Amino acid sequence: MSKPEIKIAGIADVKFGEGVKVVGPSNLYGCEIGDGTFIGPFVEIQKSAVIGKRCKVQSHAFICEMVTIGDDCFIGHGVMFINDTFASGGPAGGRKEFWKATKIGNKVSIGSNATLLPVAVTDGAVIGAGSVVTKDITKPGIYAGNPARFLKELPK
Repeated sequence: MSKPEIKIAGIADVKFGEGVKVVGPSNLYGCEIGDGTFIGPFVEIQKSAVIGKRCKVQSHAFICEMVTIGDDCFIGHGVMFINDTFASGGPAGGRKEFWKATKIGNKVSIGSNATLLPVAVTDGAVIGAGSVVTKDITKPGIYAGNPARFLKELPK
């Protein structure tokens, strides 16, 4: 019987801003976390991901490579970001030429258990819990559903 290769979750090669708080266990590597941001437990943030200033990333969120999140954002519990659209008919694996980026603007709130495919989300959007974002969000407002749809404007 062979022995498995065991890799331990941890924090490696992360560029932290001032006043960042991380609750372990978390798996952060090769990413950038802005000033005053909070990272909850059981979060994974992969290499080259960028999290802005004063964000809150709640427990069990997964932020993959090629994701950029602006300042003052809220990422709810269990939010999943996807960079592989299965464009080749299955998982791209290490073939990053098939991966796509996600860009989240400033002051965006994403409810628990939402899933975001590779999209751009404008400043000030609110994405409801459990939503699946399949297309760019270009207008501030509240979005929800599967696929996520515009529901209403936010009060001014």
